[in-house]
Amino acid sequence: MSENSARNQQPERKSAPRPQYQSASASALPLTPSEDRQWATMAHFGGILGCFPSLVIYLIFKDRGPFTAQESKEALNFTVPPTVVAIVANLLIVIPAVSGIFAVVAAVIWVFLTVYSVIAGIKCNRGLPYRYAYNLRLFR
Repeated sequence: MSENSARNQQPERKSAPRPQYQSASASALPLTPSEDRQWATMAHFGGILGCFPSLVIYLIFKDRGPFTAQESKEALNFTVPPTVVAIVANLLIVIPAVSGIFAVVAAVIWVFLTVYSVIAGIKCNRGLPYRYAYNLRLFR
């Protein structure tokens, strides 16, 4: 018997009907006032790690909460320039002649970002908008 005829003799399998899955809606629900304040606060506290937490929060929640959109944009504007300078300083640390100088520069930038991010996060957690004194306002 050939292989094809052996396949033809096997009983035919009937597939079970596929379940219907519900998909998430294209637009997410708006944030509650407490969630809005929470994510805005996290955007400022995220400045301790540089500009990336506030960027992620801004991109995800900008359309879901007005306070989060405003404060995450403010935090992003504040943290982008020091983050870029800190990355460059950390890359220049590998040069032996100037490694000490750039190590100090990177540490000072991190302390600067940490202090101002914590101050802004505390104010924002109280529900008050915060404006950094030194901000380039790159993103409008």
